[in-house]
Amino acid sequence: MKILAGKPLPIGTWKNGDILNFSVSVDKGADCRLLLYKQGEATPSKRIEMKNSVGSLWSVALEGVCSEFESYNYEVDGLILLDPRSLGLIGREEWKGQRDPLSGQVRSLLMTPEFDWEDDAPLHLPEDELIAYSLHVRGFTKGAAAGVRHKGTFIGIIEKLNYLMDLGINQLHLMPIYDFEENLRYTNYWGYGEGFFFAPKAAYASNGSGINEFKALVKACHKVGIEVVVEMPFQEKETPWLIVECLRYYAMEYHVDGFILNPALISIDELRADPVLTKTRILYHDLTFQNTMRRFLKGDEGMVGETARCITRSLRGSGTYNYIANHNGFTLQDLVSYDGKHNEANGENNTDGPDYNYSWNCGAEGPTRKKSVLALRTNQVKNALFLVFLSQGIPCLLAGDEFGNTMKGNNNVYCQDNEISWLDWRLEKKNRELVTFVKSLIAMRKKYKTLHAKEELLGMDVSSRGIPDVSYHGESAWQAPLEIASRILGIYYRGNEEASSECFVAYNMHWISHEFALPSTNQGKKWYRVASTKEGIFDKPELLKEQRKTLLPERTIEVFIRK
Repeated sequence: MKILAGKPLPIGTWKNGDILNFSVSVDKGADCRLLLYKQGEATPSKRIEMKNSVGSLWSVALEGVCSEFESYNYEVDGLILLDPRSLGLIGREEWKGQRDPLSGQVRSLLMTPEFDWEDDAPLHLPEDELIAYSLHVRGFTKGAAAGVRHKGTFIGIIEKLNYLMDLGINQLHLMPIYDFEENLRYTNYWGYGEGFFFAPKAAYASNGSGINEFKALVKACHKVGIEVVVEMPFQEKETPWLIVECLRYYAMEYHVDGFILNPALISIDELRADPVLTKTRILYHDLTFQNTMRRFLKGDEGMVGETARCITRSLRGSGTYNYIANHNGFTLQDLVSYDGKHNEANGENNTDGPDYNYSWNCGAEGPTRKKSVLALRTNQVKNALFLVFLSQGIPCLLAGDEFGNTMKGNNNVYCQDNEISWLDWRLEKKNRELVTFVKSLIAMRKKYKTLHAKEELLGMDVSSRGIPDVSYHGESAWQAPLEIASRILGIYYRGNEEASSECFVAYNMHWISHEFALPSTNQGKKWYRVASTKEGIFDKPELLKEQRKTLLPERTIEVFIRK
């Protein structure tokens, strides 16, 4: 093995042919050494002085590294430190395992393992066809009834791909998958905060190899037409340079299809202009849609105008996506079951988590046996799902919402690594009717193209047919019901020349019934009802006897087509 001066850039550990280059940033004037460890040993067998420095970067290169060496650390002024840009970690294979980084029990992987990608590549699915599903890697399959062999792992998700495909999902949103420390003052279940952003989490792998198992997940998803988008919540202290390097690495090394980022930390537009990331999806959380739909759902006044805007905006390429429930806040079932958060188990006197959830318990706080309350909650859940999947843009379903998963009123389960945060798959069997509803709803969205138009809807007669591409109605046709007290809205999608693409969606979030005027039909075309909150998604369209108007019961959404 030959020792060379090394190059300061790129920072981290990178292989070029037979040469391994190490570069790390340390305080000026520090004494820095590279420590090499043999396989399975926590004591270094070789210490190498790092003499080459530029600014705060110290580097060294090794040519012809012996295969007996498996891992490395740095020793800075006598302290053993992990490489902050480690590509993989050894010694953190067990979730919440006891380990001391300063003792050498945790080390950085010297060389990443080989992986056969075959002909895999990011999918680049059309944005208007995406159906997203947001999950936590561990919580998704850790529950006792998950029905997988490798619980709480990347492979566990692979075991559930048939289920996701059956739902109609074609994009996964994964909460942090990089290596982070779970053993903090409170359990760090979500993974936010400091982390080794370049290294997939070893504890999320069934065999301890987070690198290859995450690659296996991406590859398996791509084979069945599902994109993989990972959330990368970098901290404010991280430089834009590091963020760009990390995203490039995951795009090239792991074939990920996109990222969910904090736009306050780095320019989204600049990332999209990056030559490596130009085709990679760059997304971010936007609470506008969530909060608007939650307020409209429970019947707040003055919400019709903003609701109409959120439903019909598509904002192609903007990075936003539509959800009514997310990991930070109530699940959908809890949204209709609790007026207030119940985070007492978190140990912070219920002061943590969002205070404003715009939720409504439908008449009883938490679990209840009242049939009227339970029926109303089911109705509201279906209304919420309609609001998400009948809106333009990318719809995103929180894992478990399709079968009524609950976190018992906890809207901030960041520290709950237990049955509170894990999906309860027993509900998937118990609430089979709701699962079927979601599956049918997604299929209906895919069938009627105007519900996910390729082009931005402008509210104008863009095709010179005398009717705008989208228009708003109420008890009177062609008149948007924008009064403060209004809680109803009708949206007519004219669409293209295909008769089946003309849709009218009527929303009645009032606690009394309302009559809706249907836009006048062309000669030879008639209105058919195809879906209803209270009756589900129809197998066959139902011809309306009355073609000029329709009566909607209280808290109901219905979908009509014209053909």
